[in-house]
Amino acid sequence: MDHDLDHPSQDLINARKQAVLNGMSDRRRKHILRKGIENWDPFQEPKDPIDIRKDPTRRTTQQLVREFLQQRDAESYSNAYGAGVLEMALGLINHDDRCQGMYDFACWYQKLCAKEIPSSR
Repeated sequence: MDHDLDHPSQDLINARKQAVLNGMSDRRRKHILRKGIENWDPFQEPKDPIDIRKDPTRRTTQQLVREFLQQRDAESYSNAYGAGVLEMALGLINHDDRCQGMYDFACWYQKLCAKEIPSSR
């Protein structure tokens, strides 16, 4: 039986799904059957690994963190500071509302201080 490998028939897809399902543990099989085998796609493409996700400047999280910390005096920041930088970079690239809120607040606060305290940074 010849099948187009680029566009397999629904029968072939179902047979492949059944073969994968049969090779699973009972517990995992029950989980999939409870959600519905028709909604399950064991052949879906994996998501991009977090380390290759990029921000609008086309930098990875590691590139952003490295560039930022290189502009700081190494003795002037702690491990906790570096961890915070990494958390914010990851959060902003992943569109985490918590990190976006912290970023927005920091920007607002900087403007407030600049307006009300002329000698502030």
